Amino acid sequence: MSESLFKEFDEVSAKQWKQKIQYDLKGADYNKTLVWQSSEGIHVKPFYHQDDFSEDFEAIPGQPKAWAVAQEIFVDDEAIANGIAIDAINRGAQAIVFKSDKEFNIEALFKDFPFQKATIYFTFKFLSESFYTKLIDFLTTKKAKVFYNIDIIGNFARTGNWHHNQKQDHQILEASINKYSSESIISIDAKLYQNAGANIVQQLAYALAHANEYLNHFKALDKETNFTFQLAIGPNYFFEIAKIRALRKLYAALAKEYGVKEECHIMATPSKRNKTIYDYNVNMLRTTSECMSAVLGGADAVYNISYDSLYHKSNEFGERISRNQLLVLKHESYFDVVSNPADGAYYIENLTDEIAKKALDIFKEIEKGGGFLKQLNEGNIQRKIKESAGKEQECFDSEELKLLGTNYHANPDDRMKNDLELFPFQKKNPVKTLIEPILEKRLAEAAEQKRLNQE
Repeated sequence: MSESLFKEFDEVSAKQWKQKIQYDLKGADYNKTLVWQSSEGIHVKPFYHQDDFSEDFEAIPGQPKAWAVAQEIFVDDEAIANGIAIDAINRGAQAIVFKSDKEFNIEALFKDFPFQKATIYFTFKFLSESFYTKLIDFLTTKKAKVFYNIDIIGNFARTGNWHHNQKQDHQILEASINKYSSESIISIDAKLYQNAGANIVQQLAYALAHANEYLNHFKALDKETNFTFQLAIGPNYFFEIAKIRALRKLYAALAKEYGVKEECHIMATPSKRNKTIYDYNVNMLRTTSECMSAVLGGADAVYNISYDSLYHKSNEFGERISRNQLLVLKHESYFDVVSNPADGAYYIENLTDEIAKKALDIFKEIEKGGGFLKQLNEGNIQRKIKESAGKEQECFDSEELKLLGTNYHANPDDRMKNDLELFPFQKKNPVKTLIEPILEKRLAEAAEQKRLNQE
């Protein structure tokens, strides 16, 4: 389009736009009619304009030029996990997330693995210095790109207990950091906060305070230490895009104070909180839009969850569909053509700044109260998340928040009782804990249990 065409029209100021809108409202109140408030306390206007910004937009630190299609694989049988991983890579996966509850045979898991083709991520539910040493030494010889994602504080928040005890856990992590200073060892698993019901601002504040505990404790961290953040992406499309951008800005500011690398690595996956067992195919729509938010927000790697993962054991069809959703976004929807496409969008830039400021305020309150661990020990973090989750649950129960096929346009003939291979609800664990654990819970659980009992 010719630039001269634009010059034929006069610029319209934000004031002129608002005057025109108010005229068209015919006396209705502008703020009450068109401005809505999010659960985070952010007032969203009907339009955003360059007049709202007094300075040029700052570049988001560490935004990647490309994003990786990842697939999560649970390691139970090493040979099976190895076969699934190699098949996934041959079918387009660029990264594998290995999830394990216990030590495994390293050579069996990585037999014939194409290390140069795929990045490796881990999610461990155990802490073992000797095993980590063997694993890191092995993968170093293979020249693999690896993110080990060790998060002892995340485990403490999730389970209510340390792996061993607070001192020993920190010693094991510190030993790994000191021995392998150039490796990506530390992770902040912020998925927990979203899946337990924290709002977006809380998620960022807790993730930042969580990271600050590591930065403050391990003050001798290498200047190039690479922190990895794991995020769960919810359904609020533009807010979730802004969440990832805001996290990068917040972490850069925090890391600068410690003199460490200001860029972080971000893994993202769809939230579990809004997923359902009834009308489960709708989960594909939910995960697709959430993956889109993750990509547009600037995640380094995105791994999807299967539409049937709540109630079906891992299966080839579900895994293939979830991976193909990402491949379609990347290769057919051209989500890999433009890097950082959200940059300069007035609405998203505004959201990014507002979310970051509100999260920073909460972060400062946490630090004023003694830091993240102290607040966890006193139960304050858990209480705040419960309050946020309770408000969201009330919105769902009153149908103000709608989940298609569950509390909105539900199919009364849908039956699920005989299809449950997995227990899809929050599990009760009677183990004694040091603190109250932060528990993940889906919005639809009570409604689904009621429907199952009536089948």
